[in-house]
Parts: sequence; structure tokens; C-alpha cells
Amino acid sequence: MSLPHLFPRFADEETSRPLIDEATLRTEVRAFIADQIARGTILPGRQTWTTFSREFSRSCAEAGYIAMTWPREFGGHERSAFERYVVCEELLAAGAPQGAHWIADRQSGPQIMRNGTDAIKRAILPRIASGECTIGIGMSEPDSGSDLSSIRTRAVRVDGGYRVHGRKVWTTNAQHADYIIALCRTSPRDDDNRYAGLSQLVIPMQTDGISVRPIRDMRGEEELNEITFDGAFVPIDHLLGTEGQGWQLVNEELAFERSGPDRFLSTFGLLSVMTKLVGENPDRLGASEIGRLVGRLTAIRQLSLLINRRISSGQAVGALAPIMKDLGTALEQEIPEVARRILDINVFEAGEPTQGALATAILSAPSFSLRGGTREILKGIVAKEMGLR
Repeated sequence: MSLPHLFPRFADEETSRPLIDEATLRTEVRAFIADQIARGTILPGRQTWTTFSREFSRSCAEAGYIAMTWPREFGGHERSAFERYVVCEELLAAGAPQGAHWIADRQSGPQIMRNGTDAIKRAILPRIASGECTIGIGMSEPDSGSDLSSIRTRAVRVDGGYRVHGRKVWTTNAQHADYIIALCRTSPRDDDNRYAGLSQLVIPMQTDGISVRPIRDMRGEEELNEITFDGAFVPIDHLLGTEGQGWQLVNEELAFERSGPDRFLSTFGLLSVMTKLVGENPDRLGASEIGRLVGRLTAIRQLSLLINRRISSGQAVGALAPIMKDLGTALEQEIPEVARRILDINVFEAGEPTQGALATAILSAPSFSLRGGTREILKGIVAKEMGLR
């Protein structure tokens, strides 16, 4: 059994004409992936898009696969949003280790481009485009759960900038990051508007007064981290937007974080392996289970494409992004469970790639419904958009 062509051609909704020579682009990216696999940079089924590899990010930059839609003045390539989507799909489906640039390319770079000072744009954006700059997300905090209005990290105004005090947690690849975009409280919480007084700062990680503590996950990896700020100084020109605009900027950023193909392709490598193992003539159970997964994957992808078209044209996406993220991560978590049911594999036996792919997916999957907003929080956002709360 083999997977059908899951990534059908994308056409303009009004003209129904293909926007790009998509087949040529996919062939190009797949050749790049094959070369990286041969080099040992990509280990199919054993990595995710959070896996850190500066070497791979540099290769992506040389191929023009980072900052694809950005202006050339910042090192970008001025290609279409869908061309970027195609490249991301192929790299994610292959399990490429994009942790050194993914967050910066997906959301931090666009955030800086829209709301950063000229000095920050010119200092950071070309480095992201060249695969040399890693950025972490500093939103979640200990004891705050998913309620970002309750964060306690403070940015106190001083001569020339801010002094930052507090902690952030679950920051991916913070130990490698050059910068973190941190949500801080710059004025006291207002009981009438709990999201008032929040601001975002681009904080260089080499600043005095910053320490990082890795958090080991069930795979034995240390991708997640806790960051402590003990009076770290941040220059005033590292403020994004205006003071107090942080909550608005966070919501704009989360639309990118929750709507991309990384929210439903994290375990695609295992799904691909599954289809190969059941063979061309699967039994009824295998055909039914894989068919159901592929059908859901196709529908979720169409929703993701719709959201990305709206974001690209400056339209609001409302509840669509949290809906897609919830559906996508549920699918990602179910794929290893289906694999356990229909494949005769002992994941505790070492040395076989398929076993490694299943073990990696099983140990990684619990975090999928936490990163980017818990399922409960997402459903609360949807309910609010529908006027139910």
C-alpha cells in the first residue's frame, strides 16, 4: 500500500489556474531532501521539526528555503506564500531537523518585520535568512498555565531601556537561541482588562543576567528549557510595537504558530512508514485505519491552506487557527496509536529504523496538544469567537 498524492495542486480560488509550477518545485525540494538523507543530516522518522541542526539550517538557507516570502533587502527571496507552504510540507513530511530556524522563519521574523525598529530588523532578519540566527518564544511561565494574562515576568523601565526580572518555561532550543522574544509586564495588571500592560521585547540571550536550565523530556532530549531573567538589560529599541501592545502582537503571532503544516505533519513520517509496512494488499483493518487517517489529514490540510491564504492577504482568521491546531494535533497523536494497533513492532528493540520511528512518535506525541496552546484553551477561544462565553 502506498500513500496517494496527499499534496494536490493548489489553484487560485477565482481563476482555478495553478499559481506556480508546483510539480517542479516539489521535485526540486525532494531532490534536496534525498541529498540530505544521503549525507545523514535527515534521519527519517527519528527527528521532528524542533530537532536542532545548524548545519541543516545553513543548507536550507543556501537552497533558498528560509525567508522565502521576505523582501530581498532583508535576505529574502520574494516568493509566494504558497511556494513557502510547499517547501515546508515537503521538509516536514521528511522529518527534517529545522529547529535552528523554524520558529524564527515561521513567526519571529515576520513579527520583527512588522513591528520591530529599523535597527532590529537590519541586525536580525538577514541572519535568520542565512540560517545563522535562532529565536525562542518566551510566553509561558511557571505557575501561569495557559493563562498568559497572569504572567509575572516584569520589564522595568530604566535609562535607555528595561531591566527584566522573571522566568519563562518550555522554550524550545533556548540553550541554542541567539534571541528570545519575551512577553513581559511593563505596567501593573488592570482588573478591568487583564491583558493590558503587556509588551514584547527582543532579548539577546548573551545578555548578563540570563540563565538557561534544560528540561529533559521522555525521549531523553533537552529541547525544552526554563529561562531565568535576573535584571537583564534590554535596550529600548528592542521593544516590538509600542509599550502595552504585547497582547495584540502575541495574538497575531499565534495565528502563524497554530495554522501551519507543522501542526499536522509531526508524525507524517510514521504514517508513511505504516503504509509501506502494510503492503500493497493490506488487510481490512490496515486499509480502514490508514484510509481514515489520510482522509482527516487531507481535510485538515485544506483548512490550513485556507487560513494561510487569509493571513497572506491580511484577513482575520478568528477561530479557524485554534480549530485547525486542535484537529491537527489530535491527528498527530492518533497516528502512533494506530501504528501500535496494526503493526507487529516491539518498540523496545533497538537498531531497527521503523521501531525508532514509532518509539520517537510515541514519546513525542503527548506534548503536541500542549505546545501552541492546550486543547482546553483552544476550545475556550473558539467558544468566545462563537459568542458562547
